[in-house]
Amino acid sequence: MPLTVPLPRTPLDGDPARWYENELGWAAVDGPPVQLVTGVRFDVLELPAAAGRAVLRRRGLATGPVALMGRRMRLLVAAGSAEELPGLLDWLEWGGISLDLAALGAGGRMTAPIPPGWSGSGTPGAAVWLRAPEPGHEGESSLPALRAAGRGDAGAPCLVRLVTAAAAECHRVRLLGGRPDAWPVSQQRTPQRLASS
Repeated sequence: MPLTVPLPRTPLDGDPARWYENELGWAAVDGPPVQLVTGVRFDVLELPAAAGRAVLRRRGLATGPVALMGRRMRLLVAAGSAEELPGLLDWLEWGGISLDLAALGAGGRMTAPIPPGWSGSGTPGAAVWLRAPEPGHEGESSLPALRAAGRGDAGAPCLVRLVTAAAAECHRVRLLGGRPDAWPVSQQRTPQRLASS
């Protein structure tokens, strides 16, 4: 009987936890489902998908990787951002307002989407990447973070701008009940005509 030697495992042999660890350097916990540990290399802002889609449509607003799971969107931000969120919301005058905006930081976990380029399970509501991380481009400097003035990172995404947009869109979704047509007809947006002379 011939001797068979097991082949070494590679990140692409169907083990998403090893892919995240080997390709991105992210801490992962085997599942099912595989989970990514937050608070080490990144934190997560979590909000309703309707609000998240509106945030992503905003021009000039930079984000890091973005995942979708069911009706929740997850925006990856710099590690430590979860601790800053309550104070930042207060500073932006959103404190005390019921927003469906949460943060996962140290000790948290998020369900890992199928790695980019892999075939998924096709399960409705499964975690998927909308803006996937790329090996070699996942560095902390590319994630939205609080930035000190004059530190030379003016081109990096700004956590304050992202939280401002996320809070506004979460509030809008809450007021509209998730549907733009929920406003009374008299309050729906209608095109305005300009007076001509």
